[in-house]
Amino acid sequence: MTHPTVGHAPGLPDDPRARVTAPAPGCPVELALDALRGRWTTLVVRELLAGPRTFSQLSAALPTLSDKVLADRLRHLTEAAVLDRDRVPGWPPRVCYRLTKRGRGLGPVLQALWDWGARYAGDHDAEETTGTGLAVPRPARSAAAGGSRP
Repeated sequence: MTHPTVGHAPGLPDDPRARVTAPAPGCPVELALDALRGRWTTLVVRELLAGPRTFSQLSAALPTLSDKVLADRLRHLTEAAVLDRDRVPGWPPRVCYRLTKRGRGLGPVLQALWDWGARYAGDHDAEETTGTGLAVPRPARSAAAGGSRP
């Protein structure tokens, strides 16, 4: 996948294959990946797909995630308009996090990532390496070309 050319950023090496070496501002793929950036972010979104949760509920659901990292991910997702942060009435003061319409739109994205991972995780025979060093799924072979792949 390539991004539309928006000019060459200073200090970046020329790409001999004429591929873009910097992402385009406003590229939809880059915007989506930025919303989900950081380790654990997808798991926080996954937990909230089940419904609104307090910080304590999220912390209990993700026990290996430190409170500091959880707070950072919640702050990032709120700033990205993926989450809303609502005050819960009563004492002690607490807040509840819920996905916005934009955040709920990530449900199918996470499902697609899950499906892709389940299909290709550990199946190194089904991958080939591109010139970028990234492994990509090989297309299935036709029966005429010597067999088929599941």
